[in-house]
Amino acid sequence: MSLEEVRNYINTVRRDFASKPLSKSDLNENPMEQFATWMEEAVNAQILDPYAMCLSTVNSAGRPSSRIVYWRDVSENGFVLYTNYNSRKGIEIAGNSHVALNFHWSELDRQIRIEGPIKKVPVEMSDAYWATRPRESRIGAWASAQSSIVSSPNQLQNSVKELEAKFGDGEIPRPAHWGGYVVVPERLGFWQGRPSRLHDRFVYIKNGDGWTMEQLSP
Repeated sequence: MSLEEVRNYINTVRRDFASKPLSKSDLNENPMEQFATWMEEAVNAQILDPYAMCLSTVNSAGRPSSRIVYWRDVSENGFVLYTNYNSRKGIEIAGNSHVALNFHWSELDRQIRIEGPIKKVPVEMSDAYWATRPRESRIGAWASAQSSIVSSPNQLQNSVKELEAKFGDGEIPRPAHWGGYVVVPERLGFWQGRPSRLHDRFVYIKNGDGWTMEQLSP
């Protein structure tokens, strides 16, 4: 398919969204409980990787970047992910602790947008999660200098072999540059696709110890 064919395709193919409405009375007063309800429905719908989320960070020049990561835990009523602290996202987080998340479940015509500060989880939490990872994944975390340039086609494979020889059958410790972050939400938006693009949108905004909920125009 050529670029012109792609252009024609995206400008001619349309689909309408579900007829399932979403009203304020349907929603839990606590957005984290509402998130749990929608996550359960996504799991029951057998969506592939319902815990996959888009993480957006911003660098020191104000330029955003996004990538798909896995949500792995809940801490302090926040969303926990694990990564290399020296990766591009880790460097950008160190310079700007405000991030955004997006869960998109097209099968249910739903998305959840989350905004808030991000910080590292306690080392004990990172250690506990590290211990659950498959041995191959732990070797991979040591072998990959995430986001850095790969100097040769065999660089990663050679690094893996060296590390396998180094650790043998022994314990593989968690690298100091690898661990968890928690995104503590200050704003959560729930979007339900509706016919004729008249989507239902509700946003929760942190207000002291509670939340304020408003409906937004699509």
